[in-house]
Amino acid sequence: MTHPGNEAKTYIAQGEHAVGGAPGEIITTILGSCVAVCLWDPDRSVGGMNHILLPDGKADGRTDGPGLDRFGGAAMEHLINDLVKLGAERGRLRAKVFGGAAMVSGLSDIGARNAAFAADYLKSEGIPCDGESTGGNSARQIRFWPHSGRAMQRFVASAPPPPPKPKPAPKANDVELF
Repeated sequence: MTHPGNEAKTYIAQGEHAVGGAPGEIITTILGSCVAVCLWDPDRSVGGMNHILLPDGKADGRTDGPGLDRFGGAAMEHLINDLVKLGAERGRLRAKVFGGAAMVSGLSDIGARNAAFAADYLKSEGIPCDGESTGGNSARQIRFWPHSGRAMQRFVASAPPPPPKPKPAPKANDVELF
């Protein structure tokens, strides 16, 4: 039995993933427009989470090697492969998807594209999605317990807007008209 405060926590950043299955183990990340897919094999009590930055692309023109985990397809395959190494079976995997927020209004909605990628990938691979929280305009902190498949999200308050820039003081010898 793990006591509160004794959990083994693993933080993943953009383009990273982690897997595990020990009771009390937690994988955590913070998402804005990025998407995290949590996968879990209930029969083996193992799971993992990735942090997808972009739905598709290449790292410096490469199609294989370091840096590709930030792109959807590579991130999903690497996560699944590492779960299989722990004894998971692809056909038993269950998913939960988080993130995909529109963090900057007026720009392309990469968050929606990331969320759509995750949904399309899971559907094409026949992996059931047990829960989803995507979209909106708030960042999320995600905690995932790979042993039980439990996931928790907390919305993170957005940063306050920057204060208005002060008007420069008139220079000496400047004329100010009313």
